[in-house]
Amino acid sequence: MSEMPAPQAFEQAIAAAQACLPTDLEPIGLVVEIAGSCSQVVFDAAALAALSSHPDPVIAGGGQVGGQIKVRVGPSWLIANIRSLRLEDFNSGRIVASIDFLGEGDEEKLTGRLYQFRRGVTRYPAPGAEVYPISSADLRQVYAGEGRAHVEIGNVYPTTDVRAALYVDAMLGKHFALLGSTGTGKSTSAALILHRICELAPQGHVVMIDPHGEYAAAFRANGAIYDVSNLQMPYWLMNFEEHCEVFLTSQGAERQVDADILAKCLLAARAKSRVGSEIPKLTVDAPVPYLLSDLTTLIQHEMGKMDKASNTAPYLRLKTKIEEIRADPRYSFMFSGMLVADTMGDFIRRVFRLPGDGRPISIIDVSGVPNEITSVVVAVLSRMVFDFAIWSRNEPQRPILLVCEEAHRYIPRTDDGSSVSRILSRIAKEGRKYGVSLGLITQRPSDLAEGVLSQCGTIIAMRLNNDRDQAFVRAAMPEGARGFLDSIPALRNQECIICGEGVAIPIRVAFDRLEETKRPASADPIFSQLWRDVGYEDEIIQRTIQKWRAQGR
Repeated sequence: MSEMPAPQAFEQAIAAAQACLPTDLEPIGLVVEIAGSCSQVVFDAAALAALSSHPDPVIAGGGQVGGQIKVRVGPSWLIANIRSLRLEDFNSGRIVASIDFLGEGDEEKLTGRLYQFRRGVTRYPAPGAEVYPISSADLRQVYAGEGRAHVEIGNVYPTTDVRAALYVDAMLGKHFALLGSTGTGKSTSAALILHRICELAPQGHVVMIDPHGEYAAAFRANGAIYDVSNLQMPYWLMNFEEHCEVFLTSQGAERQVDADILAKCLLAARAKSRVGSEIPKLTVDAPVPYLLSDLTTLIQHEMGKMDKASNTAPYLRLKTKIEEIRADPRYSFMFSGMLVADTMGDFIRRVFRLPGDGRPISIIDVSGVPNEITSVVVAVLSRMVFDFAIWSRNEPQRPILLVCEEAHRYIPRTDDGSSVSRILSRIAKEGRKYGVSLGLITQRPSDLAEGVLSQCGTIIAMRLNNDRDQAFVRAAMPEGARGFLDSIPALRNQECIICGEGVAIPIRVAFDRLEETKRPASADPIFSQLWRDVGYEDEIIQRTIQKWRAQGR
């Protein structure tokens, strides 16, 4: 580490710098060490104490961990983030700070303030350069969204008038993740961001997977809401891997035998249809309509060729499972006999919002889907988004944003080999090449698959109480954002740290308050109030049992 200047020399250097600068640009310290990843400055404790009474809240908080400072280099200002602080000398009141340089901007000649901010550093300061507090006026330049497509989602902490802008193209172009413990306002914040995006692009294409039925209430006015009553997702859209997850019940060597039988009969069933007969080289994965009755008939036919009863077990397993699903009313949204017609084009138009018609977002409520096939339904929807992007490469591009709530359920840290985990991981790695953006929302980031979070170019971190989650996010965040990490456990509800491609520099944001009609239905029950309500218990129980037995919501 560089040798610290003597107390007397340090004070003389500060005084000399103050004498030749405007009063609102008084230095508060000196640069003592320059390193690529983490440089160091020495603050004057008295100067920092004086800042606390400044009327500008940004200047008042300028010497805190997570705050920003600026250093002049020639005609430019460098902006740096304070990573850590320590008292170096109790007698002299010198405080050493580790800082990360974030970007630079030009100096306005008349005021000495910052303008035309840009990320990255072209020229570092020399040791001995003066350090100054950053002001609200500077932050307005740093976070200004003019000239780039952006949405404003709140105020930069601790200001009440500096607006925080998310650069939409950069955020969606490289995926994003919204992380936060339960009860931090994560769902409301997600709804706010999506509302702002929909307002910016009313002809956009957004598909959201909603596992709890929360978001329908938030997007009734500007979205299309789909659940088991109107989704009408044809079973024949599944590829072979997804068919196996639904129809196969065996394990080990028996599962491979069953899969071989299913592949042969499924290909034959697809080939029997009018659409399949027109395709010269039909594959088992092609989304071609077929009749479930044709599939079971073909399985029965193949079973008839067997000469021993023991060899018929795989065929019976398959046939029994398919007939069981056909008869189960819970599966009718997908396996109804009314879904045999070639409705693929209509399904894509409805769900992908092509065109958007002023309702650019589809909310896919999968809360009513039987738990055994929820992951398959999500896999089919996700894969169709990706496959549509791939097969339409020579067409005018229609980028699609796929938002996945409770993402840790579908892309778990321990690879479960499921089709949904594979397709979402592939979208995270390759989706941006084809115009597919992925938005992941989760309260348990440490349970996400290894590497998926690192594929998200923008991370929006709300309060995280779990140490494992904090460590996981710390590893995924860029070096320059490390100074913000210590504040993540102390964030208030509806506050977050944003870093990455979607913002100019790492930023702490207090989200805007969302109108009641635009909020998701995710409020916690108020026990002290609800437990006072009595009466009508018999009717409640009777209606509940009736729906329970009918398996209807």
